[in-house]
Amino acid sequence: MESLLSEPIIEVRDLSHSFGDVVAVDSISFTVMRGEIFSFLGPNGAGKSTTINVLTTLLPIQKGEVRIAGHDVATEPALVRKAIGIVFQEETLDRDLTVWEILEFHGRLYSMPRDERRARIDEMIRLVELEKKRDVLIKHLSGGMKRRLEIARGLMTRPEVLYLDEPTLGLDPQSRLRVWDYIRQVNREGTTIFLTTHYMDEADSLSDRINIIDHGKIIASGTSDELKNALGEDMIYLETDDDAKTTGILRSLPEVKDVKPSFKGLSVTLNKEGTKTLPVILDRLKEGGIAIRSANLKKPTLDDVFVHFTGREIRG
Repeated sequence: MESLLSEPIIEVRDLSHSFGDVVAVDSISFTVMRGEIFSFLGPNGAGKSTTINVLTTLLPIQKGEVRIAGHDVATEPALVRKAIGIVFQEETLDRDLTVWEILEFHGRLYSMPRDERRARIDEMIRLVELEKKRDVLIKHLSGGMKRRLEIARGLMTRPEVLYLDEPTLGLDPQSRLRVWDYIRQVNREGTTIFLTTHYMDEADSLSDRINIIDHGKIIASGTSDELKNALGEDMIYLETDDDAKTTGILRSLPEVKDVKPSFKGLSVTLNKEGTKTLPVILDRLKEGGIAIRSANLKKPTLDDVFVHFTGREIRG
């Protein structure tokens, strides 16, 4: 895998896209390496779907440069489309076709030879465990089955890159875990995965690397561990009767890395192990006349990373 990960397959430089006066994507740059699972993590309206629509040629490039599998998205869109598959955020299945007919139609759309197409349909149906639903109409499938079928359809042409736009949105926990398993299996077989999600656990569980995007800008990048470790060894969420005075006291302590407002008081990142640092902090605040309503010590999570950079939860 290391040799694969040394080669860029998606290259984005200074990409911007607006809808009238609304800037959806604001001069972002990033690279995705061949063979990895790469995630765009952010709330609804952050610019994730707009970015994926530009990368898949569904929206024109207004500003910037994008190359997919060596092809320029602006000047070689047909070659780009041959190299990619996509599972849209919204369901795009014909409810009056069967599972087999959906895949057969997709293979014909891409001019796949009959024998290759039929063999690939059988392979994809097995992959997503829909053998017993092969001749069942789409309108009779569960939400999880439909999502699995959409993944199978996206893989029919053996794409180099598979785009998954919020692939588990609205699914029950069991269906989400099954979709995650399929994503990992597809990736192990060599397909690069570009995932957009607003689920922290999804990005944390699946991704080799994560870009956090908010208001059209990339605000943090790295592996899940790198993003969490950047906050410090431990974190404390504090609720007090005087956040301004508390912030001043905490920033004077060598054990404290940073203090920021959060959705429920103050978010305190630490330079040292939290169980030893928390008593010191509580003593200093009491000495300063601060009333402490609550103190929560924890290891950093991706939720904390998002709060750290934006001052709010991703669900906000």
